[in-house]
Amino acid sequence: MLTDNRWAFKEWAAICAALDAGAQSLILRKGGIHEGRAGFRVDHGEFWLFPTQFHQEPVQLSPNGAPWLEIARRQTPPAGQLRLANYACVEQVLELTAVDQLPRLAGLHHWSDETVDQRFHYKHPGLFALVVRVYRLPEPLLIPDSPHFGGCRSWVDLPQELPTTGLTPVLSDSDHGAAVQHINMALADVRLA
Repeated sequence: MLTDNRWAFKEWAAICAALDAGAQSLILRKGGIHEGRAGFRVDHGEFWLFPTQFHQEPVQLSPNGAPWLEIARRQTPPAGQLRLANYACVEQVLELTAVDQLPRLAGLHHWSDETVDQRFHYKHPGLFALVVRVYRLPEPLLIPDSPHFGGCRSWVDLPQELPTTGLTPVLSDSDHGAAVQHINMALADVRLA
């Protein structure tokens, strides 16, 4: 793990709450409009999770995802601030290219089936699945919000390197191993990106 990192990854606050609780170890991504024709790429193997409310609606979450939305709302920082509490290390990047692979994602994330289908078909068929190990800070960091962070993009360059000291995994080694094994069994024929 890096000792300092300035890169953050935008994700719905509800999904960040689920990742923080160890309720999922998978991030699904199509990519933002600022990522150009090439689409989404994992530019950074480690990153801070940057919770956002942008595009997040209750109907876009699975029934099991609804509680994470309420937890995320309770964690919303004061206006003009951002709350960074989690750090993720990417262990695998899988690229789903066939619509018949989508049902196998059930239970591995908290997006609704409609959201997964919509994201998969946006512009051109495909979806990335990032298998991550998530860590938690002892106390969340509050940083000033900035227009620099805006827009529909996955990656945010923070104004400074933030230390990763004090991070602890949200899941034990055995629980994380079981989660990864479950993902790998469900997506056994999905190719690495």
